[in-house]
Amino acid sequence: MTDRALVVVRSGALTTVQDRGRPGHAHLGVPRSGALDGPAAALVNRLVGNPPEAAVLETTVNGCAVRPRSAVTVAVGGAPCAVTVDGRPVAWGASVHVPAGALLEVGTVVSGVRSYVAVSGGVAVDPVLGSRSTDLLSGLGPPPLTDGTVLPLGTPESLRASVDVAPQPAPPAELVLRVTLGPRDDWFTPEALRAFTTRAYRVSPASNRIGLRTEGPSLERALPGELPSEGMVLGAVQVPPDGKPVVFLADHPTTGGYPVIAVVRAQDLPAAAQAAPGTPVRFLEVRRP
Repeated sequence: MTDRALVVVRSGALTTVQDRGRPGHAHLGVPRSGALDGPAAALVNRLVGNPPEAAVLETTVNGCAVRPRSAVTVAVGGAPCAVTVDGRPVAWGASVHVPAGALLEVGTVVSGVRSYVAVSGGVAVDPVLGSRSTDLLSGLGPPPLTDGTVLPLGTPESLRASVDVAPQPAPPAELVLRVTLGPRDDWFTPEALRAFTTRAYRVSPASNRIGLRTEGPSLERALPGELPSEGMVLGAVQVPPDGKPVVFLADHPTTGGYPVIAVVRAQDLPAAAQAAPGTPVRFLEVRRP
């Protein structure tokens, strides 16, 4: 077993290949995609000596299991979880040597939602529009992993500096999202705007890579009717007819017809990727500079 590849033994609830995504194609109707927790993906790449743009595996809740066909260095980060090699516990959040043919098991998260698995050399599936990311909305990139999938690996950059271990933020006990109101905040009543920025919401179990859905107060509109479809940006907070805000994440549609009450600061979105269902959510208004 000398070829550089990973064999998926257990794909888990949802495991996808992700990198930095494919921004810049919204005019073609293509979402940006990419790792929802970008800092976690970049850190595990650094731990194994990969460049930050290398493709990693993004797992959801119950991890995955893979078997490399050649010896590799791996690191698991993001949501904390148990990690084993051939049943032996190894470190989470640190570089680990995995021999050829050994089984790397990424367990169920202790907290958070998404764990990230970096392998030396990176996952080398064919890029689409400059990215190896799986896009669940458009279907671009490799499909979600299934048992038996074989993933090619790139060649490690042995001279690239790496680190042995690094601190990682804990998944949020409360998700605080800083928002700038608009562009369609005038479609809502003053009471709705006050509720949006002062009342507590919770993360809905219906959340996914397309959007973080919320449970809580319904926001009443001041204007009837519907908007023509208009462009949507990462972090847009759209309000569908049920009045419950939806925060658009990496696989969001590029256009939409429901009003956008606010936009979340980009720096707060990685934490949204790790907010488990039931996590309290607060929208904190910040003024434009």
